[in-house]
Amino acid sequence: MTTPAKKKRPLVTFQPLGRRGPATPNDDLLSVARRLGVEIESVCGGKGSCAKCRVRIDPGDAAAVSAPTALERRQLGEEPLRAGLRLACQTRVFDDVTVLVPEESSRASAVGPKEARERSRQLDPAVRTHAVSLPPASGRETERAGALLAALAEGHGLAGAEVDPAAAQALGRVAVSAREELTVVVWQGGRAPERATVLDVFSPKQPQPLLGLALDVGTTTIAAYLADLLTGKIIASESSLNPQVAFGDDIITRLEYAAHHPGGGEELQRAVVAEVNALAAQVTSRGATTVDRIFDVVMVGNTAMHHLFMGLDTASLRQAPFEPAVRTAIETKASAVGLAFHPACRLYVLPNEAGFVGADNVAVIIAEEPYRQDKVVLLIDVGTNGELVLGDCRRMLSASCATGPAFEGAHIEHGMRATPGAIERVRIDPKTLNVSFKVIGTDAWSTDLPLGEVKARGICGSGVIEAAAEMFKAGVILPDGGFNPALSHERVVLEQGRPRKLVIAREQESVTGRAITVSLKDIRALQLGKAALRAGAEILLARYGIDRPDRVILAGAFGSYIDKHAALAIGMLPPCEPDRVTSVGNAAGDGALLALLAVGKRREAEWAAEAVEYVELASASDFQAEYVKAMRFEPSIMPRGHLRTEPV
Repeated sequence: MTTPAKKKRPLVTFQPLGRRGPATPNDDLLSVARRLGVEIESVCGGKGSCAKCRVRIDPGDAAAVSAPTALERRQLGEEPLRAGLRLACQTRVFDDVTVLVPEESSRASAVGPKEARERSRQLDPAVRTHAVSLPPASGRETERAGALLAALAEGHGLAGAEVDPAAAQALGRVAVSAREELTVVVWQGGRAPERATVLDVFSPKQPQPLLGLALDVGTTTIAAYLADLLTGKIIASESSLNPQVAFGDDIITRLEYAAHHPGGGEELQRAVVAEVNALAAQVTSRGATTVDRIFDVVMVGNTAMHHLFMGLDTASLRQAPFEPAVRTAIETKASAVGLAFHPACRLYVLPNEAGFVGADNVAVIIAEEPYRQDKVVLLIDVGTNGELVLGDCRRMLSASCATGPAFEGAHIEHGMRATPGAIERVRIDPKTLNVSFKVIGTDAWSTDLPLGEVKARGICGSGVIEAAAEMFKAGVILPDGGFNPALSHERVVLEQGRPRKLVIAREQESVTGRAITVSLKDIRALQLGKAALRAGAEILLARYGIDRPDRVILAGAFGSYIDKHAALAIGMLPPCEPDRVTSVGNAAGDGALLALLAVGKRREAEWAAEAVEYVELASASDFQAEYVKAMRFEPSIMPRGHLRTEPV
């Protein structure tokens, strides 16, 4: 009796990367791409609603994949389908196939840097070294460990300390000669500092680096900062896309994935931890050292990212009242979540506040310290999820609003993240409607060079905000966000006889050969995000009993790119003089660094998480009214000359 031949698994090749690998029959192309590390945009997490995961299949290979679905016919149209255009999330694999990933569907891995801000930081780390002298090694390992603990108790006041198994092994290797001076690495990060743990032991004749890693795990971007725990020096920083974006750009989509896919939560946790391990390898390599010298890690992130990183149950975040499974700070071993650093490395995670206001917002608070200010400060961490803090030395309020991924360039027809090739600056002449733009990676404005010399791939969030502000100022769009029906211009695209798009980059100025536009749909997506942010700010101001803040601080990598004049022009921020609006970069990452370098900042974070008053916007009776008001394009304040029309 012959054994039936085993059915060959279909082989999928992704071009132009040339990456290939097997697929299980009926796998969709997006799932295969994820497994092979091919980065394809998928804002909706594979539901087909965003139509960002467009790929092209040679019509001759049509039989190797499933027929177009009704959703694809709706999203793409018959002619593009006949030309081989498909949605990766809707296309299932039956046989060997080659798939072309177009430029506009490729999720660029490069992200804008999140450098640590130059500032004074206290140095009092949780992990430090002590010099001890041990008697000659003799007998059992437990005796050597006992002598070490006795020396720490007598010479350094660390009674009740314990020895990590990794340190016990190291002790056996170095304490072998006559009375020897040793360098002992000790963790004293707990709430009772005398309760210490020995992490490592080495000879001072062979000094070793003592490193710590601060992590800001954002919905879209992960930032890692490597610090020398002996000097407080920031050795290197690096950032990358959070690989979870392949499962959806927003936190709700990811929470749904974790809930409705078997092993989904574990899959998301493995993806983000693997990326952190890779980032750690990059920053230590730049510092001419290795990851096994990382002894302490501090992590911050919004509540969803916090739970997914730690492998916690996210069920409570998917339904009202959206309570975190864990609010308090977490102290554990880094290896418990899969971080591959020193075997005894510790992990400290800042506390969450409530709802979706998580550890990253607490990090922003301890970085900017509104509780030490006499003036009322409004802190806005702008991203896929927006967090706000309003307060001073008397009182602090916080809230979270679902700004959506429009600020990151998603849900925008030609939107992309702030990577090279993205339009980030826009100017429109109100008299001629001539457009000048600037893309990330070049210093010149499009009008300063011959036509087509500046090539754009798409437009990022800061570019959309500037485009909307300039379109409003030029009369292209009206206060309600609709296009001016009287418009007639070569850059205005009509649909069914009505203005519906404005061309920012013409075909010759686009990498894809298609004009890059800002459409009515794009403006609506921006309105939803900016209205949520503004309404949240107005609710906090009302609760505090004032009508405007003394200062506005924009935090987050995206907040650093926003033109404050444009943000005020479209009413994205509450009333404030432009010179009172400042950007501070990645304040959440800065807060994580502060907590890495000083245990006092950890206690401060735990206090702040309890002291701040959380306002649940969803249950606020006045939120809907404020939200509707904030949808309109009405300048918060627009003194003459504050909206520039000339390239700068």
